[in-house]
Amino acid sequence: MFFSNSLENQLQRWNETIRNQPKNPNAYIRRGMINFQLAKIDESIQDFDMAEQLDARIKPYLWQRGLSYYYAERFAEGAEQFEIDLTVNAQDVEETVWRYLCIARSLGVEEARTSLLTVKNDPRRIMQRVYDLYAGNCTPDDVLIVGQSEGIKGNFYSHLYLGLYYEVENNVDLAQEYIVKAVDNYKIDDYMWYLAQVHKKLRGWI
Repeated sequence: MFFSNSLENQLQRWNETIRNQPKNPNAYIRRGMINFQLAKIDESIQDFDMAEQLDARIKPYLWQRGLSYYYAERFAEGAEQFEIDLTVNAQDVEETVWRYLCIARSLGVEEARTSLLTVKNDPRRIMQRVYDLYAGNCTPDDVLIVGQSEGIKGNFYSHLYLGLYYEVENNVDLAQEYIVKAVDNYKIDDYMWYLAQVHKKLRGWI
């Protein structure tokens, strides 16, 4: 799963599925996810948009489009997508953190922090601690400590969200350090690992 040629193979399979089932919204979502993993951001948004056109009910579930909006620098649309997502997934820290990141990039960190939406019951300890960091209630070291206690996945998420945190704080050196470590040291078979890889690629952090 960690090699782009397998992503290219998956892309070809979804292209074929869509040729055979042009009205299948799930096929567009899956192809959009592959396009995103290949750093084809605009193409991924087009696929997610097509999925919504085919079935408007899926709009609150298109968290993947919110991530693509972030990397397309369409921050207002990203923040709106994550707000809508929270109406059906109110316990997910990642939705509100990505909304924070979108607002921070467009309106500034202070506005993002004051408008951070409350999420209380995410079952993942690392994400609870990430939320505390973004809310201004703990330190980066606190996030790393919880990450270390939760193995490779915890380490990955702590490094990813610290990198994103530092980027909107305009601390590019620390953002790069943490994102690159997330990608290189803590590979997991997870969409968010691919996101970190895309982030690294788009920023030119080889």
